Amino acid sequence: MQRTAVNPWDWSLTFGYNQAEIIEGPSRQLICAGQTAVDAEGNPQHPGDMRGQIGLALDNLDAVLAGAGMDVSHVVRLGVYATDVDEALKNFDLLGMRFGAAQCAPPMTLLGVARLAIPSLMFEIEATAMA
Repeated sequence: MQRTAVNPWDWSLTFGYNQAEIIEGPSRQLICAGQTAVDAEGNPQHPGDMRGQIGLALDNLDAVLAGAGMDVSHVVRLGVYATDVDEALKNFDLLGMRFGAAQCAPPMTLLGVARLAIPSLMFEIEATAMA
């Protein structure tokens, strides 16, 4: 898979994402459901703790990717939902650590939402990956 960043402006790079990417030669595509801070039984974890929820949601995304024989370097698109955008942004270094280590800056959208499916959850991340 060949990835070519498209950044008519470079401001988004300071936030860790490209404006767009051209993907050439993918053979498999994985569409991930939104991952949240739940344990293996689906029980919400880290109530009131945005950083804890982001960390566990990323761990759960890693697990889904691994189940498909992929990792974060294969992610080509992210959708992020947060009930408190400012609090989420304060903790986006967690995304930077995961994706930066893989030298991956997929295009991303961050949306503020009134609530998620389970009221105690504050953060959800969905991904599209290709290999």
